[in-house]
Amino acid sequence: MSSVLYDAQGPRAKRRNVLYTIVFLLVLAAAGWWVFKSLDDKGQLDWEKWKPFFAGTEAWTTYILPGLKNTLIAAALSMIIALPLGAVFGIARLSDHAWIRVPAAVVVEFFRAIPVLILMIFGVALFFKYTSVSSDDRPLYAVVTGLVLYNASVLAEIVRAGILALPKGQTEAAHAIGLRKTQTMTSILLPQAVTAMLPAIVSQLVVIVKDTALGGAVLTFSELLASANTMSSYYGANTIASFTVVALIFVLINFSLTTFAGWLERRLRRGKKSTGVVLPPAAMAGTESTGAAA
Repeated sequence: MSSVLYDAQGPRAKRRNVLYTIVFLLVLAAAGWWVFKSLDDKGQLDWEKWKPFFAGTEAWTTYILPGLKNTLIAAALSMIIALPLGAVFGIARLSDHAWIRVPAAVVVEFFRAIPVLILMIFGVALFFKYTSVSSDDRPLYAVVTGLVLYNASVLAEIVRAGILALPKGQTEAAHAIGLRKTQTMTSILLPQAVTAMLPAIVSQLVVIVKDTALGGAVLTFSELLASANTMSSYYGANTIASFTVVALIFVLINFSLTTFAGWLERRLRRGKKSTGVVLPPAAMAGTESTGAAA
């Protein structure tokens, strides 16, 4: 049976697809066995390598939890600053005034084009030369600065695209009832655009959480991934075990963030489907009697 998109497979095509599937599964199984055998030969799967994470709390209290705390602090500060800053620049790019629109566009395009790692390195140099921030706090400040500058510019484009995606009739209707542009933006356009922008915003927040690891790799910022390096050296080069645990923690954080965003998006969509105030039965009875009398 055929459809608009594709033709139904014949007997030869079905046999060929089954053969391809079997070959792919065999290759995948062989690759998995090779990885397992290589790790086992090097002793990375021995219980002694994994024991610190299951038979005590030293690894957690000394390395993982302090690193996780720094990661969450840097990510939270970056999100809190980048979200409103990105919204401001995104709205500024839609301004009718060129003296607002053009500088905002220049700032957004400039910082969006620079790798976040370079922004962090410049941040360290600037805080060292022009501020009195201590050497212990300087990596955190530099990481937050780089993440804010880069992600705020990306979020600005997300906000701008989300607002432009709305039908023009929304703006025209708002102007028709006498709303000013600021009122139209804050009361009409932004509330509708937030739901559409939410998946892209959450994706960028996940990027913020992951990019905190750049500070540990270059700026000696003691975040979660940096703690894995120290922990691996202390426990006899249990590299696979340490990085596997850290990777699972990152997955858990980002999955929780994505799940919360999905719940929030569904809640916002349900709220927009509301039909308004529900009239009590007495009011409905009064309406019916009025209609009957008429």
